[in-house]
Amino acid sequence: MFHLLRYALIFIVFGVLPARAQTQMNMLEHDAKPYYFGITLAANQSYFKLEHSPAFLATDSIMVAEPLKTMGFNLGLLANARLTEHFDLRFNPQLIFASKNLYYRDTYPKPQDTEKKIESILLSFPLQIKFKSDRIGNMRVYTIAGLKYDYDLASSARLRRAEDLVKIKKSDYGYEVGAGFEFYFESFIFAPEFKISNGFGNVHVKDPNLRYSNVVEKLQSRMIVFSIHLEG
Repeated sequence: MFHLLRYALIFIVFGVLPARAQTQMNMLEHDAKPYYFGITLAANQSYFKLEHSPAFLATDSIMVAEPLKTMGFNLGLLANARLTEHFDLRFNPQLIFASKNLYYRDTYPKPQDTEKKIESILLSFPLQIKFKSDRIGNMRVYTIAGLKYDYDLASSARLRRAEDLVKIKKSDYGYEVGAGFEFYFESFIFAPEFKISNGFGNVHVKDPNLRYSNVVEKLQSRMIVFSIHLEG
């Protein structure tokens, strides 16, 4: 009996399902659309790449200064323009809620662990080139690469508490690379995607009057994002 069940499952997976996928191709007209739109829901893990300043080696009051990885989420819109059969131009503006925290270990005035929370609300404007494979039934694989510009809406609120924080610039720019899948249903496309979104510039505003800022030379943003695109 178990052998019969195993052969039946093999027949369904390798026989019936591929045949069904071939006879029920969804949204065939979608491949010819010059453009289409969608929405994006995402989770991110963000942190800073930290480079210590010479003052860090000279001081004995702060023994450890390192970045922490934290979770956040994204909400966005998507506009996709067809360039060729396999290449698209994609604009994916997003509102990103992220926190790139820093951990310090103090020895003065008393030994203690300190975590500086640098919360950000980013307006991100990525422009990407998308390379997509041929459709395999109702599924397609794709890769993306592009540039982005980020503007931090929370920077003004942080400046009012600057004496207790590390100062961060309002603007940043960087690159994004990633890959994903498109699953075609009858009325929409479900597209899970994984990407790396890194900043080029140094976003740290060094202030020698702030002891936690003085030991840091450079901060560069790093983000790993898992997105769900719903496209029509």
